[in-house]
Amino acid sequence: MSQTIPVTVLSGALGAGKTTTLNHVLTEDHGHEVAVLVNDMGEVNIDVDHVEQQSELSQADEEIIEMSNGCICCRLRGDMLEAVGALVENREFDYLLVESSGISEPIPVAQTFALGFEDVEYDPTDDYHLDTMVSVVDAHAMYQGFDSGKSLTTDESAAGTDRIPEEVLLDQIEFCDVLLLNKCDLVPDEELDEIEAVLKTLQPRAKILRTVFGRVDPREILETGRFNFEAAQNSAGWKHELQEGHHHDAAAEEHGVESFVFRADRPFHPERFTELLRNLPSAVIRAKGFFWSAGREDIAMGLDKAGQSVRAGPKGQWIANLPKQEQRRYFQAIPGLEDDWDDQWGDRGVELVFIGRDFEAAELEAWLDDCLLSDAEMEENWDTYPDPFGVEDQRELALADA
Repeated sequence: MSQTIPVTVLSGALGAGKTTTLNHVLTEDHGHEVAVLVNDMGEVNIDVDHVEQQSELSQADEEIIEMSNGCICCRLRGDMLEAVGALVENREFDYLLVESSGISEPIPVAQTFALGFEDVEYDPTDDYHLDTMVSVVDAHAMYQGFDSGKSLTTDESAAGTDRIPEEVLLDQIEFCDVLLLNKCDLVPDEELDEIEAVLKTLQPRAKILRTVFGRVDPREILETGRFNFEAAQNSAGWKHELQEGHHHDAAAEEHGVESFVFRADRPFHPERFTELLRNLPSAVIRAKGFFWSAGREDIAMGLDKAGQSVRAGPKGQWIANLPKQEQRRYFQAIPGLEDDWDDQWGDRGVELVFIGRDFEAAELEAWLDDCLLSDAEMEENWDTYPDPFGVEDQRELALADA
């Protein structure tokens, strides 16, 4: 067994059941002396009070760390490292449980434990190793979202930030080792099967467990040895689709879960594509990738749809815009890139993945085809086209009705 202290991170939207799950694990006999770090966005950390009331831990004994009025994936990353560094000086525990806030993105939290943080001298890898990333999902909220086409989460804790709760929820689903589908008592079994099929498509790698009131066998989330940063970072369903092609899953197909990749070597007409984005079927739960918007040959645009949240705008640079020397490095590093290179347009094009349930993929694909420039439009002056995917406020305005 490693001499460093294993860490399990609990993520999930507000109300999904993270604290309930944490309390359950703390009161179970799992053979570990556990310290807890609880992160809440409010100025008063109610979760800490709840954990103290329901367990034998206390802040007075320095077994539980409170981090309030900020998020450990960004504002409080340095503070978190300083806290866990101080905690280990009087090592009276052999396991660390971290409950992140509802808007915490899991990748920065994982990076902090796995790699440290440049603004803090303390290196967590001297004392800790990340063991398991756990995401708690509210089955009832997802069920209501599927049924009504509304948000997949009732979490409003991201108010005042540039992240929408559904975007964070999808990040938490796509970057984890274990998915706890909680509140299963509030959802019919057949609907649970459908939700689970969607989750498996969004995150093929994670182990999915159904829970009620956060009751999970602690062995499923403590000292599992499941965490692998590279595997976790590349395990999202949309990445699998783009890199490997469609992964057929009998359960997903049985429950109407569909996915397809749309590729093209010509640009979208910006107005037609904006109209499509405003009217994407609510059954499309996830869409991700990059696209070429006619008139903006200088930059690659990105699409990110998470639930009912749709965003599109500048994402990166086309390799074709780079100096020739840098282009050659990409040719050497990416097999097949030079073979697909267009003499005029280089690597500019469209590559988007769509994942959802019970939507007409063929109809959406035909609509996407209609958004591409026609042969006649390819000869037009694209500078006369509007640019709804420009600066940040234009991007938001373009998708205000989405």
